[in-house]
Amino acid sequence: MFVVTLLTSPEIKNLDTALVESLRNAWGGGDIQWLSPDEAAEFTIDDLPTNQWDVWKDVQNVGVDLIVQPSEGRRKDMLLADMDSTMIQQECIDELAAEAGVGPHVSDITARAMNGELDFEQALKERVGLLKGLDSAVVETVLANRITLMPGAQTLLATMKENGAYAALVSGGFTAFTADIAGKLGFDENRANTLLTKDGLLTGHVAEPILGRDAKVTALHDISHKLGINPDQTIAVGDGANDLGMLELSGAGVALHAKPTVAEQCNIRVNYGDLTALLYLQGYSCDEFVER
Repeated sequence: MFVVTLLTSPEIKNLDTALVESLRNAWGGGDIQWLSPDEAAEFTIDDLPTNQWDVWKDVQNVGVDLIVQPSEGRRKDMLLADMDSTMIQQECIDELAAEAGVGPHVSDITARAMNGELDFEQALKERVGLLKGLDSAVVETVLANRITLMPGAQTLLATMKENGAYAALVSGGFTAFTADIAGKLGFDENRANTLLTKDGLLTGHVAEPILGRDAKVTALHDISHKLGINPDQTIAVGDGANDLGMLELSGAGVALHAKPTVAEQCNIRVNYGDLTALLYLQGYSCDEFVER
């Protein structure tokens, strides 16, 4: 059996009842369950619809995300999350580059790397090299003035943690940022790259080995083994090409506001919802949300 979830932006809340009922009827679904009025609804179906992606394109045009997934085991025991443009709204290296006066150049490299056009490791080394000589205190400045949490992040973490889930933040960014964000949101652990400094200045280098796509997959296996669970008991979320490995191997891999070349390789795509969409996908209703 499968569950069909339709959701939309929590700010707009424009999920039309007639649309949900029409799709349920067309696919021979069960009773509609509203997880949040005008925002998120679900129903079960017996078989995967052959026209799923055609319907997905249609509802995207009216600001609605459509996800079809197996109904069994969808409430997960672990959250594995990317940080940049996923748990926060920015790319940390782009914000550091803006402080260094090389923002546009670095942002272009970042966009291409996240879209899978460039080798992640080489692109990271190139961008970090452009930060050479920057005062290391700039990290605190960026954290205080340039970084904002992604909408729904606090609710997602608080709700899953309250229900016994483990949460790991795994980023191709930097430990100076992941430690702060993990602490604010309540992640149990964080992994990222380390910016090297000398005499209070960035050296333009990052510690080896660089945490990229393969390291995120390794984190999924390592942490799952430590917890005594299978990777399919994990919900993972990310937006870039370096997230694809963990998204593919997790029980539920969510492409959140992802780059087009990334999203098209994932079965779970959230383009209009915020991070609370990950709760709706697990069958949580808004009444079960834990706010921080």
